[in-house]
Amino acid sequence: MASSTKQIPSSVIIVGSGVFGLSTAHALATRDEFRNTSITVLERVDFPAPDGSSIDSSRIIRPDYADGAYSLLMAEAHKYWRSEFGADGRYTEAGLCIVTDEGDGIGEGDASDYMFKAMENVKSRLGLKVGRREEGGQVEPLRSASDVSRVMATMEGDCGTKGYVNWTSGWADAEAGVRHMRKLVERTGRVNFRTAEVKRLVFGQGKVESVELVSGEQLQADLTILATGAWTPKLVDLRGICSSTGQILAYIDLTQDEQDRLGKNPTLLCENSGMFIIQPRDRQLKVARHGYGYANPTTIDHPEKPGEKITVSLPRTKLDDENLNIPAEGDKACREFLRKSIPYLAERPWTHTKICWYTDTPTGNWLIDYHPSYENLFMATAGCGHGYKFLPNVGQRIADVMLGQDRDALGKELRAKWRWPQQKHKTDHIWTDDWRGGKKGMILDEELGKSAADVKSSKL
Repeated sequence: MASSTKQIPSSVIIVGSGVFGLSTAHALATRDEFRNTSITVLERVDFPAPDGSSIDSSRIIRPDYADGAYSLLMAEAHKYWRSEFGADGRYTEAGLCIVTDEGDGIGEGDASDYMFKAMENVKSRLGLKVGRREEGGQVEPLRSASDVSRVMATMEGDCGTKGYVNWTSGWADAEAGVRHMRKLVERTGRVNFRTAEVKRLVFGQGKVESVELVSGEQLQADLTILATGAWTPKLVDLRGICSSTGQILAYIDLTQDEQDRLGKNPTLLCENSGMFIIQPRDRQLKVARHGYGYANPTTIDHPEKPGEKITVSLPRTKLDDENLNIPAEGDKACREFLRKSIPYLAERPWTHTKICWYTDTPTGNWLIDYHPSYENLFMATAGCGHGYKFLPNVGQRIADVMLGQDRDALGKELRAKWRWPQQKHKTDHIWTDDWRGGKKGMILDEELGKSAADVKSSKL
């Protein structure tokens, strides 16, 4: 089944109920083309999966991309976030301050180049007005450290040397947004949700014969959609195409006064280090890094070739080990960013930390396309850490790709970006080469084996 095929399946199984899975289920359930299609969504644990990348205190909602296609896709999504979808505290439009901080944890990407391309996109492609907020401006260039400090005043720290603030960006209560989308899907009365873990896909001659559950039950459908995020490499051989990487998150509790003060700031995102701090929610502050992440090499049965073994990176979460915390390297990075940006909170202990799992491609583009070897297998994965903000609308774009429809120029551009790559990457494991912070090549077990003293004595 090529991506240009428009045949409508009579039955669909969507594996995964995160952002891509739920949004796709809603699109199929509400589009006239699929009115006679039975739709089943499978999730391995009770919804919402506590270790899924969609479930967390907050996610940044921004059109600030160096790639204008995602800026335009976000302009489409913003209409939903600013209406009923983002109501009841699910979305807060408090701005996003994007800065560089040269010489502090610089990653291997060109952060400054990315940042200024993003600023030009929101000005030229979205038509946002340049100027100070109090004068009606929506995008405000910050040309000095004092400009940055003025915008991030209540943090009282050294937040960056230059950048800009987009006052039309914001943040979402991540779990609340996913729960709301689930309710919207349920209201259609068209989707059967099941809590059942998939063991493997059973492949026949050029197609998926069935979806085998851990219980041994076999499920059949005309079309299987994998929206399994960082767990996808367990079900399909994706070596050289996309890989799972673990990202660091750390949290501290605040007083109500601190919540009120810090809630007045926009989100702070340091492009060259990947570190960010979103406005606090419910008296809790998150410090995190959008980085190259940690690989977790795991030897598994080859998902497509019985009898063979392969090694791929797969998630390890608190559901696997309730005592799992971020490595000392990540703890140090979060602590130093907190100490620098909000010095009066510098030594407050973390209430908890966690590892969030991305599915990364070489370019940061998603993988949304039919599998070239199996005619009834569709991939909706590889969010690369920036998929959540499109929760309200990405399902419609995924459905367009399924049907081979280009309803506008943006759809055509996105379909080209998301297609299955013609060639695999030169290495099995993928480290995304868009802007990322931290160090490339870190292995989770190696980093977990290092003490704070080991990290302190080494160069990051």
